[in-house]
Amino acid sequence: MHFSTRRITAHTTYPFHIARPGASVDGSVVRRIVVSVEHDGIVGMGEAAPSPYYNQSLEAVEDVVSQLATKPALVGDDPFLIRAIVDRLLEQFGQHRSAIAAIDAALHDWVGRKLGQPVWRMLGLDPSVTKPTSMTIGIGSPDEMTERILAASAFRSLKIKVGSDHDAETLSLVGRHAPHARVRADANAGWDPGQALDRINALREFPIDLIEQPIPAGRSDELERLHESSPLPIFADEDCVVPEDILELAGKVTGVNIKLAKCGGICEAVRMIHLARAHGLQVMLGCMAETSLGVAAAMQIASMADVVDLDGHLLLADDPFSGLVLDGDRVLPSDRPGLGVVEVMR
Repeated sequence: MHFSTRRITAHTTYPFHIARPGASVDGSVVRRIVVSVEHDGIVGMGEAAPSPYYNQSLEAVEDVVSQLATKPALVGDDPFLIRAIVDRLLEQFGQHRSAIAAIDAALHDWVGRKLGQPVWRMLGLDPSVTKPTSMTIGIGSPDEMTERILAASAFRSLKIKVGSDHDAETLSLVGRHAPHARVRADANAGWDPGQALDRINALREFPIDLIEQPIPAGRSDELERLHESSPLPIFADEDCVVPEDILELAGKVTGVNIKLAKCGGICEAVRMIHLARAHGLQVMLGCMAETSLGVAAAMQIASMADVVDLDGHLLLADDPFSGLVLDGDRVLPSDRPGLGVVEVMR
């Protein structure tokens, strides 16, 4: 098997800001890496979406993939053995999970193309039961957020980035311009633990379904106390990266946000979903700001999630890939082989 990388650049329709530093979007610029695997004349592709917050970088992804040529035992010569390959990569490069996620996706894409089947069908899943996705509204001025809320009028759920001193005013804009919409409030670890409960209580008047990562990661005891007192469900995101985190979070939150770029791809995400279920946690399946190639990998298993937040490609003005289906406010994978996406010629 031969692995290669190339950089791609896309742009969000609106500048993208969240409550903490370390976002994987630079203003409106989205830089990603396409990882390709070629074997027996078939090419599979996956996307790496490294985030500085998790100490990931484009250069690290390229370095990991380049090492595969000098360490052939890591990947072997049978692309069907994805789980075994991913386990070896996690042991060798466990701190670079966005790179492993791209390799995992490329292998799944290759196998699907080889067999002529979409990945979701190979996994025995039914995408028709996939929940609607939320549409993300980043932090901005009232005029900017009003424009974005109006543009997302087709979506029944909006993920509103909170964490500023104007959260109530922001959510009032949703009530004014999208009165039909439910809200998922995402603080991106931006609230002070001592003020988080007061902030949640101040937002109870709004149609909020859940609060995502209200306080900084790594404070599980404070998160548990907040969960016990909160009138709204709390989901962990920045606190939930790898399978071991599920064990730490069990009983301390309502649910967890699993992202392929955080955990290492489809294989690890499925493992985390089963682990979360076993410990009574609800599952949100999320993404970074990614192209259709990156989101397509998550879409293959989206039918397993209670909450779907797979809108990364919908945030882009110039998505370089196509193939995902937008059915109202549901994103669905295609019936084409592999991940089911193709590159758009520009």
